[in-house]
Amino acid sequence: MSALTRCLQEEAAAIAATAERLAAHQVEAALELLDGCADRRAKLVITGVGKSGIVARKIAATFSSIGLMAIYLNPLDALHGDLGVVAPDDVALLLSNSGETAELLEILPHLRRRGSRRIALVGRIDSTLARGCDVVLDGSVDREVCPLNLAPTASTAVAMAIGDALAAVWMERRGISPQDFALNHPAGALGKQLTLTAGDLMIPSSRLMPLQADTPLPEVIAQLTADGVGAGWVAQSGDPSRIRGLITDGDLRRALQQHSPPEWAQLTAADLMTADPITVDEQVLAVEALERMERNRRKPIAVLPVVGGAQQMLGLLRLHDLVQAGLSRTAA
Repeated sequence: MSALTRCLQEEAAAIAATAERLAAHQVEAALELLDGCADRRAKLVITGVGKSGIVARKIAATFSSIGLMAIYLNPLDALHGDLGVVAPDDVALLLSNSGETAELLEILPHLRRRGSRRIALVGRIDSTLARGCDVVLDGSVDREVCPLNLAPTASTAVAMAIGDALAAVWMERRGISPQDFALNHPAGALGKQLTLTAGDLMIPSSRLMPLQADTPLPEVIAQLTADGVGAGWVAQSGDPSRIRGLITDGDLRRALQQHSPPEWAQLTAADLMTADPITVDEQVLAVEALERMERNRRKPIAVLPVVGGAQQMLGLLRLHDLVQAGLSRTAA
């Protein structure tokens, strides 16, 4: 066994021992405080010093990402003004291996006076910090993985694991869905799939000059070239805000192939367009629009008109823009 493997196993054993040691009623009390925090739209304020402060930052980031507003509060800054971010309905989670960290003990009475409920995540459940909190989570370890038993290693791994476990169980209790998770991760692949709509990615109709059914071929070509979109839309004669047909570069090529050159001068937009094209609502998820493009059996679709009520033309959604946004057949 390598030394690295041994250290990893020791940390894993410390986390396993913590799972057996944690008092169920204290865990439930902590989760109830988190539930109340969410119900009141209050904050989870997490604080710690040194390595515990680094763990506190990570736990705050995790809870923020799953929908519970959480912040990291530097205890030294808190004592010099930043305590003002803490409101009476907030819940404070204080991390300290010794439970005797001076900065946290100085904060404690101020949190109590504000009416903030307090959870201690400590390595000693009989410590001063633990006695000053409403809930105590036992994060003690027999020894650190550090060969000198000095550097925070097993203790920080245990504290991190407890924070992760609290977040995971809280997600289960609150029924957090992938859609909820995506709201806080709009730049990720999941977030894009679950939040971006056709309306978000379309080229708006205000940038596209509508064609008329009787627009002659030379003007159609000029308009397609000017817009630079690779498609143009044909408006209804009685209602210029509604779409009658769509002309893509492919439609134009096919029409020219089907007619001899002497006939080209007589061709109009009505001869070139795809009448009654497949459209998509602006609120449809972009990934669903991509799926419609990919699964169309009549012909490949590279452009979809985006419409509102009564087929009102809102814009054009291009396959190119979907791919540029990070969506793909695999993502769909």
